[in-house]
Amino acid sequence: MASRVICDYWPARPGWTLNQAGRTAAFAHHFPMSSWRDAATPECQADLDGLLNQALPLAKHMLDLRGGFYPGGFAITTEGQTRLLAAYEGPEFPASDDMLALLIRGVQASRDELRATAFFCDVRLPDVDAIRVELEHRDGPAIAVLLPYQRAGDPAAQIQYLPLRASEGRRQIW
Repeated sequence: MASRVICDYWPARPGWTLNQAGRTAAFAHHFPMSSWRDAATPECQADLDGLLNQALPLAKHMLDLRGGFYPGGFAITTEGQTRLLAAYEGPEFPASDDMLALLIRGVQASRDELRATAFFCDVRLPDVDAIRVELEHRDGPAIAVLLPYQRAGDPAAQIQYLPLRASEGRRQIW
């Protein structure tokens, strides 16, 4: 079966913000480059905050519900509509790296129709697992956000989320 990127509209969900469970609603307080907001337009700031507030709760929900997830993403069109992104290549259990690469290639091909993107995936850091969200705006920065997590020994145990981390990301789309 041919590779394809699936783009569906995903409306904002009330209550799906980083404010759940006492977490900070915006990631600026954790961001080591304090000047990114100073240089970004209000639209850019709103787009990146909105994408993070869509991607991170969805990834957390899938992790809590199923114990893992395949990479996915969100994009904001030039008209301001938010789209949920997923990729499918055919194999029943594709490699996550392959799925993320397919998503990125698909978005690169349609970047003229978009103004911001977010890709999320499950990653392994040297000492802990994490949800990684890669944000990018055509008129602003690329930011990598990590939400480390751990389970208390038992794989069925409730997931404990650790403090959010953010750093400068790598531009992949624009």
